Amino acid sequence: MQNSFLGVLTIPVDDPVAFTFFIGYMAMAAAAVFFLFERSTVADKWKTSLLISGLITGIAAVHYYYMRDFYIMSKTTPIALRYIDWTLTVPLMVVEFYLLVRAAGAKVALLWKLVLAALVMLVCGYIGEAFTDGSMGYSALWGTLSTVGYLYILYSAWMGEVAQLAAKSESEAVQKGVRALAWFILVGWAIYPIGYMAMPGGLLGPDGAGLLRPSDLDLIYNIGDAINKIGFGLVVYGIARSESAVKVAPSSATSVV
Repeated sequence: MQNSFLGVLTIPVDDPVAFTFFIGYMAMAAAAVFFLFERSTVADKWKTSLLISGLITGIAAVHYYYMRDFYIMSKTTPIALRYIDWTLTVPLMVVEFYLLVRAAGAKVALLWKLVLAALVMLVCGYIGEAFTDGSMGYSALWGTLSTVGYLYILYSAWMGEVAQLAAKSESEAVQKGVRALAWFILVGWAIYPIGYMAMPGGLLGPDGAGLLRPSDLDLIYNIGDAINKIGFGLVVYGIARSESAVKVAPSSATSVV
């Protein structure tokens, strides 16, 4: 038992994947504490958004705690744990879009369409990654189906319903925030398909172009998670503080007079 525990605590100095698992755990935990404590500094209508940001990073921190130990002990990819994490956190991330444009007239139907698209993306990605037979055809099939969900979210954020509602919003902060989150979807989320293609049977893996190794998959995923989940929350936090300052400033000035 003692040797096993010490083995978990030992981080190989030449293993960047193990390093990013530990960094990811601490970064997610710190971000969760930050977002939850900062709820008291924003207007009431933004508290739910910051709560969700705290839940996203908090859930990720718990899973990274277990994933880092799983990886250190087995040196294999914690596929099941990772997709459990994504199944909980990615739908919460698209909920942030809905909350941002709700004041501009977003209907609950938009929320469900975004969540459904996220689940299609995740379920198909999990089938393609967890049950792969190593063939490029299998990987490409489920990767393509997963991409359908991703493209719907991307379209909605840039040109579809979310983008249109943000344009109708009277808040410049909301408009800038939705555009910033749309960039996360376009650039940040693109990291995940790259990681997917690093596995056996992937287009960029050893059976394809040979540009990536299967061991690169976790490194890419870990970096992507930290950037996207914490970054999403920081964008929402910036909007919440900006909008809260606009609302609070007049009343503060009145009280001084």
